[in-house]
Amino acid sequence: MISPQCCFKYLFSGILGLSLILIQSSSPAQTVKKEKEFLKNQAVSLTSSGHEQLALDQANEALKTWQESTKIYRQLNDQEGITESLINQNLAFQALGLHKQACNTLLEALKLNTILGICDTTLQQPALAQKEQLMAVIGKQKPTSVNLLGLQNLGEVLRILGKLNESETVLQETLTLAKLVSSSKISGIYLSLGNIEQSIYQQLQDKYSWIEEPLFREQIANIIPQKAQKSLWYYQTLENIPNISKSAKLQAQLNHLTLLISWEQWLGHQQNQANLHQKVNQQIRVLVNQIDENSSAFLELSPEPSIHARLNFANNLNQIPDEQLKSVAIRYAKLALKMAETINSIRWLSYSFGTLGKLSTQTEQKQAYFKKALGFAQSIRAWDIAYQWQQQLGLIYQKQGKTELAIQNYNAAIANMTEVRDSLLSTNGDLQFSFQSEMEPTYRNYMRLLLTSPNPDLKRVIQINEGLQIARLENFLRCGKLDLVALNQLQNLKSAPTVIHIIDLGDTIEVIAQSTDGSLHHHSIESKLVRFQIDHLLEALQNEKFSEVGESNITTSSQEIYEKLIAPIQTYLPTSGTLVFTLDKSFQSIPMALLYDGKHYLIERYSIAETLGSRIRQPRVLHQNQMIALIAGLSKFSPSYTDPNAPKNMESLLPSKQEIKNVEEQTKSSVALLDKKFTLNRFKEELTQNNFPIVHITTHGQFSSDPLKTVLVAYDKLINIRDFDSLIRSKTENSQDAIELLVLSACETAKGNKQSAMGIAGMAATAGARSTVATLWRVDADSTALLMQEFYKGLNNGLPKAEALRQAQLSLLSNPKYKKAYY
Repeated sequence: MISPQCCFKYLFSGILGLSLILIQSSSPAQTVKKEKEFLKNQAVSLTSSGHEQLALDQANEALKTWQESTKIYRQLNDQEGITESLINQNLAFQALGLHKQACNTLLEALKLNTILGICDTTLQQPALAQKEQLMAVIGKQKPTSVNLLGLQNLGEVLRILGKLNESETVLQETLTLAKLVSSSKISGIYLSLGNIEQSIYQQLQDKYSWIEEPLFREQIANIIPQKAQKSLWYYQTLENIPNISKSAKLQAQLNHLTLLISWEQWLGHQQNQANLHQKVNQQIRVLVNQIDENSSAFLELSPEPSIHARLNFANNLNQIPDEQLKSVAIRYAKLALKMAETINSIRWLSYSFGTLGKLSTQTEQKQAYFKKALGFAQSIRAWDIAYQWQQQLGLIYQKQGKTELAIQNYNAAIANMTEVRDSLLSTNGDLQFSFQSEMEPTYRNYMRLLLTSPNPDLKRVIQINEGLQIARLENFLRCGKLDLVALNQLQNLKSAPTVIHIIDLGDTIEVIAQSTDGSLHHHSIESKLVRFQIDHLLEALQNEKFSEVGESNITTSSQEIYEKLIAPIQTYLPTSGTLVFTLDKSFQSIPMALLYDGKHYLIERYSIAETLGSRIRQPRVLHQNQMIALIAGLSKFSPSYTDPNAPKNMESLLPSKQEIKNVEEQTKSSVALLDKKFTLNRFKEELTQNNFPIVHITTHGQFSSDPLKTVLVAYDKLINIRDFDSLIRSKTENSQDAIELLVLSACETAKGNKQSAMGIAGMAATAGARSTVATLWRVDADSTALLMQEFYKGLNNGLPKAEALRQAQLSLLSNPKYKKAYY
């Protein structure tokens, strides 16, 4: 018999067991909950740590930290956390200068995978349909705080990438979303919109100074005030928002001031703008006083943004011609320096000392500040900062006559600029236009210094000039390094050709002849003695009635240029053979073959080629079995003629049919796309799917120093230089399918633009072409058909390309009908 105690014992044990079972059964749920809470807290902690690291200039560490927090949020399937942590990663990518990665990260965060191409800087400006698609995609976003933050960041990153139209669209749609929920993000979006409009304004202003085409300049001059006013409206709207924070208002005021100063300077060079110029000047004074009177707003910013804001204000004040404001600028720069010392930020210490150097009026003090600024930049290998102070020191030493020190600093500045430019060119849209104002002068100052030395280092001058010309082209294309080789390393050349470098240094034109034996010979002339003839000849060449211009008008100018530039070095040139010209910006649209010695054109004695320097693409000989061409052209009006960017006053090109027929007869297995067959898609299909050593295009076109105005006219649309790049992007420059010869027939350079031949070089480089033949002015189509027929005959006879072209040109000169220089 079981005793009651025994039963109670078992009963107690059973209850205990049940209790244990119940505890065990609830434990996993509680454990999971606790694990989630632990992971969530860990992710929050990592997010906070990432922001602290970024504030300390530790962008790499911040990126890794936020990547860890993203992993945790993915593990928790916390969509808002994932979005927020990806937006944070974008901040780190931006701090590292990796703006394309930042852009793609934001698209992932916002689940905008349908518009991945928006981050691609090689694509052309969006068409209306693409803009509407972008608006529709953004409009579908939920107006949550996190999404609005992500969209605002996307707009800012696109601005930095140079995708200004896309940035504007994104930010305007974001503002619409924010207004639906009266979001606190509205003020920040207004600031971003003000910034994007200012970027568009600045790009237009830079284009105005860069591009010389009168009609285009007139169009831009009308748009610039509109964009300035639009940007100002956004800043002023933000500044007037009730209860806006002092720091937000300060950021808007500083950007507002930057725009006003830039606009005031531009207006000062415009005719009939005196009243507006005075009004803007008054606005600057009022705004400066407002910022200075409310200087406590700088204290509301965290240390680094506060330093940046003070230096921004100081640099703006330095551009206003007022000694009292100069002392105010120095005060703000010194406060920034003090803060940089407090937080021990090496980058900001460099910027602070550099700003004080700019503000100083005493040479010794200026020099001391720049040396300190450079030392800090070099200590952290910040070459993007260092080159700025090396430029300044080079200029100071040059003025002091300390040639060796000036050379050292210019050398270092150019080396650092090259490194910075190579890493940023494909991702930073602003760099294209800042190059001319900020970097190019250093190249020219350096060459000027070398050439005025007792024993000029001509070899180094050539190297610097080549670097400048290649940089200008890469900058024009916004591409990476071009694949170039030295002339003396070319295969299939029996001897190095004679190279003539013509360099425009403003007050002087420098000519350096590099003979076949490597010897160098230098000649210098005051530019005023030849500038008029250059302008006169260029004007004649680009005149729509060039064929009617008297021969003597051409030969007078071309002979004067020959006598001033070529005659002094003629004794160092061979009696025949090939001359390779490296031409600076003001000479690039003038055909050297046209220079006249009083009896003969230069083309009658020499084969003429032009290149960026003694470094060119590795050419290959066209063998008989490689005479395979893709031929495309228009002979009549097409829908693309009505495009607003198309060349003006185009006529039908009926002789193009004959030209295409002639080229077909002289080549093998060629494909011809005439009129309706010459569409963008068909051209792309043929170009990318087949191997064509020769690409021959006979159509209207225009070459300009503006990439978007460098176009070829296809049947259905214009092909601009970015389209051209996308057409052949799948082909590598070193592949078997590289284009050996690109012929651009019936095109012309933009009127009134000395640098428009940059478009020819751009088209050639974009296509990966090793040699290019192009027309510089609107030529007679009949003569072009004949010229091309003779050119291809020469190629079939085994002549080098330059000699084949020369023989074709001589055949025209020997024909009484085409003897004029026009042909």
